Amino acid sequence: MASSGSRPRLTDRLALLSEMTRLRLLRLLEAEELGVGELASILQLPQSTVSRHLKTLLENNWIIRRSEGTASMYRLVVESLNAESRELWELARRQLGSPPQVRQDDHRLKQILAKRATDTIAYFGRVGGEWDAVRSELFGSSFVDEALLALLDPKWVAADLGCGTGDIAARLAPLVAAVHVVDMSKAMLAAARKRLGGHANVKFHHGDLTSIPLHDRSVDAAIISLVLHHVAEPPAAIQEAARLLRPHGRLLVIDMLEHDREQYRQTMGHKWLGFRPRDMAGWFTAAGLIEVRTILLPPDPSARGPDLFAIAGTRAGG
Repeated sequence: MASSGSRPRLTDRLALLSEMTRLRLLRLLEAEELGVGELASILQLPQSTVSRHLKTLLENNWIIRRSEGTASMYRLVVESLNAESRELWELARRQLGSPPQVRQDDHRLKQILAKRATDTIAYFGRVGGEWDAVRSELFGSSFVDEALLALLDPKWVAADLGCGTGDIAARLAPLVAAVHVVDMSKAMLAAARKRLGGHANVKFHHGDLTSIPLHDRSVDAAIISLVLHHVAEPPAAIQEAARLLRPHGRLLVIDMLEHDREQYRQTMGHKWLGFRPRDMAGWFTAAGLIEVRTILLPPDPSARGPDLFAIAGTRAGG
């Protein structure tokens, strides 16, 4: 073995490649990244023997190691070898040829790779309906919603109507050209200003949703989320939001389905106990919106309020 920091001598490299087991290991690891157990199964050798040879190859910079959980995976990357080692390996590989022992290695390698695929399929078959819980445990539950926002056109101007503390605007601002936030509550606007202060493309407007202080055809998308049940005349608010849309602009409304929780009128000032989607669709159509589509939103298991729905419509072109 070469001393630390020195360039391996030709005799050292030749000595290392003189062992048939190491030649077989290198050949396999050039083809695939493999673990110790997989290599032991292919070579039909004890794992301790395989580990010893891998240690020698690793120390002499013939292979690389990658951790995967508690396991180690090994690979020969020919391009990472120095010129002399690469030339020597290419010669050794040609001289090795394809004797029966090597052909058996190839056959067992195919079986190992097939078992990997089977194990993956078996895993997903095993977790089945539990996969959502597994995925949530690994990655959380909000990444899909956040990722879908990347579909927004970065040239768009959006409006968050009845913005509250600016939750929706905060999601939109990094992804579009500008966001107008509108609310009739000065306290809510103040909270939104505090939350959105780092976004230079957000503009704040104090106003009622039935008289929005924005120009006709000034936005590409408008959103009214969990607000219309506070508005005395929801059809007028939808008409006003449609006025803001440019040709092909979209309006999205999210609100509660019709419910009987009368206490919401006293505790939260609700003027409407939710809505029937067909009524909302009629208001969209009356406002001149086309391609109206309603979606019932799946309830969050932790939510205690009424079920929600979303409805969207498009302003015609021209």
